[in-house]
Amino acid sequence: MDKLTSTQILEAGLDDWRQLAQGIHARYRTGSFNAGMRFLTAVSEAAETANHHPDVTLTYPYVDLKLISHDVGALTERDVKLARSISAIAQEQGLTAQPKALAEVELALDTAQVAAAGPFWAALLTGDADNVSGDDVTDPSGRVPLLWFQQTDAHETPRQRFHLDVWVPHDQAEARIAAAVAAGGTVVDDSRAPSFTVLVDGEGNRACVCTALDR
Repeated sequence: MDKLTSTQILEAGLDDWRQLAQGIHARYRTGSFNAGMRFLTAVSEAAETANHHPDVTLTYPYVDLKLISHDVGALTERDVKLARSISAIAQEQGLTAQPKALAEVELALDTAQVAAAGPFWAALLTGDADNVSGDDVTDPSGRVPLLWFQQTDAHETPRQRFHLDVWVPHDQAEARIAAAVAAGGTVVDDSRAPSFTVLVDGEGNRACVCTALDR
């Protein structure tokens, strides 16, 4: 199936869902573990009918879901259709979506030696040196964040090599940046906003607030 752009995802009108680094995500407040189980039972039936399955996390009192078409490594119409079905199930069961609570963290490492660094970090993070795809270390089990390598020239001057990419819903980025600034951070580069904005803490450690827009 054709891959969908971020603009097409926005135009799909998936009010409960937000695109982050990997796929579209939704969180529903269930209020109890049993209510979460009832919700996921109905979601599983819809997923089986569609032959397309979300990643889910059940906790008290939330259910988190992620949709992506793994066979093409991107979002497709299958994801949009199942997202709409899941939202309809949530509405029928009186569950409230919590899009403001969504976030996804990725790790980034500046390196001039991707070929050498990749297997090491894959083995360390996932237990298997082969879990490298291009410039990314991925965990098939989803237990650890994605690590991606930002290629750079070789250098000897000490500097921060790791940083966090904090992916938030596009409509929450300004609030998240403002909260970080109010807590002592500083914006050092917003030239690529809303795609990403670079902040530093009081000691100069950098992080990026990222959205799916303008990519």
